[in-house]
This record gives sequence, structure tokens and C-alpha cells, in this order.
Amino acid sequence: MKITIAGTGYVGLSNAVLLALHNEVIALDINEEKVNMINNKVSPIADEEIRQFLKERDLNLTATTDTTQALKEADFVVISTPTNYDPDQNYFDTGTVENVIENVLSVNPDAVMVIKSTIPVGYTESVRKKFNTKNIIFSPEFLREGKALYDNLYPSRIIVGEQSERAKIFAKLLAEGAIKENIPILYTGSREAEAIKLFANTYLAMRVSFFNELDTYAEMKGLDAQQIVEGIGHDPRIGHHYNNPSFGYGGYCLPKDTKQLLANFDGVPNNIIQAIVDSNSTRKDHIAGQILKQNPKTVGIYRLTMKTDSDNYRQSAIQGVIERLKERNVGIVIYEPSLREDTFENYQVMKDFDKFKDKADVIVANRLSDELKAVKEKVYTRDLFSRD
Repeated sequence: MKITIAGTGYVGLSNAVLLALHNEVIALDINEEKVNMINNKVSPIADEEIRQFLKERDLNLTATTDTTQALKEADFVVISTPTNYDPDQNYFDTGTVENVIENVLSVNPDAVMVIKSTIPVGYTESVRKKFNTKNIIFSPEFLREGKALYDNLYPSRIIVGEQSERAKIFAKLLAEGAIKENIPILYTGSREAEAIKLFANTYLAMRVSFFNELDTYAEMKGLDAQQIVEGIGHDPRIGHHYNNPSFGYGGYCLPKDTKQLLANFDGVPNNIIQAIVDSNSTRKDHIAGQILKQNPKTVGIYRLTMKTDSDNYRQSAIQGVIERLKERNVGIVIYEPSLREDTFENYQVMKDFDKFKDKADVIVANRLSDELKAVKEKVYTRDLFSRD
């Protein structure tokens, strides 16, 4: 098959590498620097498996910024461009997806477009009507940042939002590249597939929120949160996974997907979905309040990234904490060696940890690391297990 991947973030690049094991793949992106890195077999994102496969495996993969070249011979075009939540419209901004659809229809209208970007419930049907084409299907992605290719090599399930022969072909392409065998494959309606994605991420956000509220209770009541988490985790219905307290759920997916699902609930009775969205703000309020109780002159923010082994800080929970500290006119410095810039949101970014720790009265860390051990008396964190 000839396959074009539009967008080379975590979703796009992991799919490009997976599919390039057995197919001819072109990765299309507007960022020339990323395109050059991929063509030089260097990963532009932090993902160990992607880095390894680009360097060591024989992939039939090229990258380009040339839209016509990328699309003209494609059998499938996988759309994996970002869809950010627009609070003013109360809806995902799907402009990048529709730009790709328009380009495909002008260059290669017979190509089957597979949307991998996260979209609202009912979106696939709406763009089919808008662009007068049946060649658009949706296949949700379930992956972790930093483990994107791994999660495609060992997928929990493959879902395609159409019950058709072409849906079976596309699912087979994904399964063919995977290492895992006997992968559950579901062929659903398009709206059901869209709902699966949003409800899955909202459930994960709910689990994060639950353990964060457990941790807030323990902190306020003087209890040992780790003992409580470990104790309830031995119940096999609960388990020991996805249970490490944080400053809130963040990253590219959970904040926007929960808000989009809530928007889709307009006119539908609910309590839990609204509470999941609200709980994230409550948690950040609490974290900021606990930091301010220490009366710091200067707060040191240790890393903007979402989680261990990630280079992504989009919508990271720590940024919500920074906003709350800013309102109280607290001095802030940031330690983030992955940032090229010397400032972030007008705050000084430091790359030298020794200078950073000397300047900060309190060091705020969403996730602990070994270098913080030497200054543990300064550190405020809710990380219980030093992972995730």
C-alpha cells in the first residue's frame, strides 16, 4: 500500500513508522526541520522506540513538506493533525483536519482518508456531508506520549469506525505492523468510534482525579497517602496502575477531550462528566494554596514536562499552578533543560540545576528525580511512586 501520514506528532510519527515496516509511507508536515530530521533517521519527538526504529530498522519512509507529492498516489491518507479545544466555540478546532481533507480532494479524491486526530461525536458524518465524499473514516488512537510506537506495536485494541471492506484492510495494515498477536479488532459506527475515544480518555481523567482527591484528603488530614493508595490497589478491581497523585491531569489529550465530551453532553443529564472537568481546577487551586502556605519569595518550578521521559509540556498541570502563583505575585524561576528559550511566559528559564536550586526557596516538582534528593527539604511534590 501507498500511505500518506499528515502530521508527525506522537500519533502521526508512530503510525508512520509502524506502517512503513510493510508499506510505502510518506510523512507530510509543514515543519521543514521535523521533515529533515525524519529523513535523516532522527526522531523529532522523545520516544525511545521511534528513535530506535528510525535508526536501526529498514523502513520505507520518507518525509516531505510537498503536499501534492505526498498525496497524489496515496491509497490511504492518515490524518493526525492537532485538534485543540476552543473554549469560545465550546468545540474542537478541527481546521487542520479539514485543510488536509480539502487538499486530498483536490489532489487525489479517490484516496481513503482515515482520521486519527481526536474529534467530536458526529464529526465524521458532518465532514462527509460538508465535502460531499464517502471517503472519510475515523479510527481512534490509544497511546501514551513517550510510548507512542510501543503502544502501536502492542495495541490494546484496534477500532475502525466503519463496517466495510476498506475498514478491514486498514485494520489489517495496523495489525500487520504490530508485534502483539490476537489483537481485539472492533468495527463500529463512526459516532460510536468517536465516543469510544472521548469516553476512554475521560475515564482516565476521572481515575487521575480520584487519586488526586484521595491525596488532597490525606494531605489535609495528616494521613499517609501512599499507604492508602497501596491498600486500595490490592483490590483487583482497582489495581496498582494509574494511581500516582499529580498536580492534575494534563498533556495534549485529557484536558481537551474531557471538555469536548462535556460539550457533547449538552442537553444530556450528567454529574460525573462535569465533576471530572471541575476537579482538575480544584486540584490546582489546592496545590497552589499548599505552596503559598510556605510563604516563599521565589518558587522554583522543576520541569514543565508532563511526565517522566517526555519532552511535551503542552497543557501540563504545572502551568495551571504557575498561573495561580502568578496571581499572588510570587517570584518564579523555571528549570527546564529541554527548552531552547531563556524565558517561558516571561519567567526566567534556567538550565543549570545548581544555580536553580540555590535561587529557589521552594522547589515544586510534579514528578521526582534523583537530582532532587540533595535538596529534598526544599521540594514540594505529591509524587508517591517516582513514576508516570
